Amino acid sequence: MSTTNNRTADHPIDPMFLARWSPRAFNAEQVPERDLLTMLEAARWAASSFNSQPWRFVYARRETPHWEKFLNLLVPANQAWAKQASALVILLSKTSMRPPGSDKDVPSVAHSFDAGTASGYFTLQTMKMGWYAHGMIGFDRARAFAELNVSQGYAVEAAYAVGRLGDPATLPEALRAREYPNSRLPLTELAFEGSFSSSPSSNNKA
Repeated sequence: MSTTNNRTADHPIDPMFLARWSPRAFNAEQVPERDLLTMLEAARWAASSFNSQPWRFVYARRETPHWEKFLNLLVPANQAWAKQASALVILLSKTSMRPPGSDKDVPSVAHSFDAGTASGYFTLQTMKMGWYAHGMIGFDRARAFAELNVSQGYAVEAAYAVGRLGDPATLPEALRAREYPNSRLPLTELAFEGSFSSSPSSNNKA
């Protein structure tokens, strides 16, 4: 199953960054656990503050005893399409860290940021293996914390559906028109030399 990708970069980058996107149409293929662990292995090598490595992943593969519990954590709108995914992954982060040379933990201001870096590694590795990951915030965090036996001191960050591309016709009608790689703001609206500006055209001024 292929989808037209009309993305173009403002500057030369590796094609994998344009190829990665977040589909909703999956084909319900089972993912071998070794493949899923390879995706998570990539996440393990992300950078983090003081190498604190706050990310944790809890997952369920379809047609396993854990599947329905994970699927039911999602809001109904996400369940409608994620039920065809091959795996569901919940990303957590440890909210404290132990600085080098210290004998006790301190609050981490970077735990969510660092977990996001690991998430990026995870989704890129997924894409390079011919699978796709779609991140979600539409799920019940309080239930995830309780039902997945998450320890105190960890934050529930995001959920991901992983799968092979499927037929967009299987999606609810409202989602079919959105099933394509979307665009990004131009770099001139995101990166500024010298100081920040909220003006989208600031980098284009003489």
